[in-house]
Amino acid sequence: MYMEYVDDADPQPSSRRGWRILGWVCIGLSAVMVAGSLTAYGLYRKAFGNIAHEDVNAQLGPNRPKKLNSAMNILMLGSDTREGGNAKYGRSLKNEPPRSDTMILLHLSPGGGQAMGISFPRDLMVRMPACKSRKGTTIPAQSRAQINSSFTNGGAACVIKTIESISNIRIDHFMQVDFTGFKAITSAVGGVPVCLPKAVNDPQSKLKLGKGEHVIKGETALAYVRVRHGLGDGSDLDRIKRQQKFMGALASKAMSAGVLSNPKKLYDLMNAVTKSLTTDKELTAPVMRDIAKEMQGMTSGKLRFVTVPSGPDPLDRNRVVLNQAAEPFFAAVRNDKTVPKEPKAGEVKIPPSQIRVRVYNGSGIQGQAKRVADDLESQGFHVTVGGNAPSTTATKVLYGSGADQQALSLAGLIPSKPQPAARTKGATPGVVDLVVGGDWTKLNNAGGGIPKQQGEIRANDDICKE
Repeated sequence: MYMEYVDDADPQPSSRRGWRILGWVCIGLSAVMVAGSLTAYGLYRKAFGNIAHEDVNAQLGPNRPKKLNSAMNILMLGSDTREGGNAKYGRSLKNEPPRSDTMILLHLSPGGGQAMGISFPRDLMVRMPACKSRKGTTIPAQSRAQINSSFTNGGAACVIKTIESISNIRIDHFMQVDFTGFKAITSAVGGVPVCLPKAVNDPQSKLKLGKGEHVIKGETALAYVRVRHGLGDGSDLDRIKRQQKFMGALASKAMSAGVLSNPKKLYDLMNAVTKSLTTDKELTAPVMRDIAKEMQGMTSGKLRFVTVPSGPDPLDRNRVVLNQAAEPFFAAVRNDKTVPKEPKAGEVKIPPSQIRVRVYNGSGIQGQAKRVADDLESQGFHVTVGGNAPSTTATKVLYGSGADQQALSLAGLIPSKPQPAARTKGATPGVVDLVVGGDWTKLNNAGGGIPKQQGEIRANDDICKE
């Protein structure tokens, strides 16, 4: 019955139908994989035979982003294929190509300290690179296309090419699920806690729950993540937020001792996930084991969920586009080298994502300002190049009104430790001016990790928190 209202808020042509919940169940596996011990790995080995594999590397070719760190990036996809046991969910769509409305990049930080699920909205308009279609023909590049069409056009390989092209982040593996396993997963963990700000009785989704806390599974969980009119403002982004909270609660439940220490529950969860899972050929059992060892001991508080920085599309109010915060965010993911260190008492520590820097070249070396600006941008700073400045041996950090703390944070990353000074002429409020001198060597690492993002959700958040 749920496939009869696949997109209740704004009816679309059948080519856009799909379940954005599908990819969320992948994190059910990932939560166990990253939190589990070798016992979890042993159970997984028994279920490994359930997994289907695709050879995507052959389709991607050699021209891909360079790997800048030892993080692991796993693309999670939901597929609404009607093959096999999925046929009962909408027989009229049986002969149509599968679609994906859920695309999540799971970023596992180096050292196993933290992980982040990055959601790409289905309505995000992007540049689409040329891809091989499911029939082997070449689909030309497009300057403007909706991101979820990449999966319909060319499957996982096309989605990987598309996200790599807009983010310059190297994707190591992918996981793809269909919707038949979702109800089994929520049941295998014993249900997922949710909190409703008001009672809902939605005739389209058949969701009927009172205000307050509930533990839901199976059909009820499926309706909860799909309902749109009965909860929130009815937007796709609002529903993504609700799904992120749901997945945080699911991951927290899966990572709890009640699941990990119970062999039957753990094996039931593994079976539920793997029966509807497809991965790349390189994501083998030994690789899973290595990831599990790397991430062993990670707490739910270190699992974060964000939506890629985006805003309204000026060409179409029903679509979204990446905004100016996207590139610094992608740079922070690319350069995530270590878990961020907690600042010491009295230490000034403002994250790069909150610092605007204007770079001037006073070194006399041609192109130096651009090189320094690129380095700053790669660490997540908001950067512009101001041009040449009078020649100076010493690097200087100047600032406009309201940017004194930002200037101190930037100066702390420069080996020569210049003392920040207020700018008397040409200052811009809130902006730090970096004059690169002849003594410039390099920019120290900002401490690694990905700065806190606006609207991010953590797996251990209070489920009733607005």
